[in-house]
Order: sequence, then structure tokens, then C-alpha cells
Amino acid sequence: MMSLGQKEKKRFVRYKTGAEIYDVCQSTFEKWAKEAGAVCKVGKAVIVDCEVLDRYLEAFRLPAE
Repeated sequence: MMSLGQKEKKRFVRYKTGAEIYDVCQSTFEKWAKEAGAVCKVGKAVIVDCEVLDRYLEAFRLPAE
């Protein structure tokens, strides 16, 4: 059982859920997802592959000082 405040990590999420998980506004999450090439369209539903997005975001990690 997960404690309060923890969210189960899903591979595919919709924009609204992804923005909540990554703690950013929805427009920022959409921008990141599109830049990462992580957007998938299934029928009319648009979902984001979080594994692809995570790899994209890792490229911006600052080196340890």
C-alpha cells in the first residue's frame, strides 16, 4: 500500500495527470512531451510515454560540483 502523497509511476499518462506527477503546469508538460517525442495518439486520446520523457529530461541534468 502506498502512503499518502505517493503516486504510482505509470508509463503512459494524459497531459493533466503528467503535469500533476511532474509538478508543472499542463502547458509546460505538453511542451516537454512534444520536444521529447514522447506523445502518442491512440484514437482520440493523447498520451505521453513517461519513460521517453524521463530520458529527455535527464539530458538537462547539471553535473555535480
